[in-house]
Amino acid sequence: MERVRAPRRASCARRRRHPPRLPADRRSAAVSDATGTQPLDAAGLARFVDHTLLKPEATPADVAALVEEGVRLGVYSVCVSPSMLPLDPATTRERGLLVATVCGFPSGKHHSDVKAFEAARSVRDGADEVDMVIDVGAAKAGAWDAVRDDVAAVRAAVPADRVLKVIIESAALTDHEIVEACRASEAAGADFVKTSTGFHPAGGASTHAVSIMAETVGGRLGVKASGGVRTLADALAMIEHGATRLGLSGTAAVLAGFDGADAPSAGDAGY
Repeated sequence: MERVRAPRRASCARRRRHPPRLPADRRSAAVSDATGTQPLDAAGLARFVDHTLLKPEATPADVAALVEEGVRLGVYSVCVSPSMLPLDPATTRERGLLVATVCGFPSGKHHSDVKAFEAARSVRDGADEVDMVIDVGAAKAGAWDAVRDDVAAVRAAVPADRVLKVIIESAALTDHEIVEACRASEAAGADFVKTSTGFHPAGGASTHAVSIMAETVGGRLGVKASGGVRTLADALAMIEHGATRLGLSGTAAVLAGFDGADAPSAGDAGY
């Protein structure tokens, strides 16, 4: 199998931002609190969360409710489908809530120029962060240059002041493939690697995959765990294994765990 090589595009190299590439809040500096020095409380955990609604049947009213819940819970961002953008800055950014969206979602089997167009449109529509999906088939075939170039095309469409996360669909990959997908993403200038769409039949996030991803990117990139993180124990385990961001649809249920509440599990569609 081929190993990913350094990016051919100089512009991609310029877009790579090593520490202190991301502001501390975007790197979720509270990780240390979750790993032993201080207990992480509900407010601290909320700052790890991309509060997510990606169900295909979601309505504008559902998104408005997501935003209001996100503000109330104090999450880092809301993550919605591209067609739901733009969101009113008065209800989001001006209230301390960033806006994330997805690209090439959920299959990743889009042409790279189509992904790039979608990402650029989302940025114009106010997205602060874009979560793109790799071509998992290319990864399974060991075509790592193709994976890298796909990510690089989207990176070129997402300005350096916006965050690009790369969904590798870790449950569908071997350990070796997880490592190589992370390397390809980093070589292309990604800011984060992310476990899952939450829609793949192979499953969502696992602490095993998060550990491999965190070890591979070595603190140079963030690691987002998403898909099947439904309880407080799940969330804390992901952070303890190296996640610096969480994608949750049932954020309130997860945070309720701090009060010992027997909250219902988070949503059934992906996150």
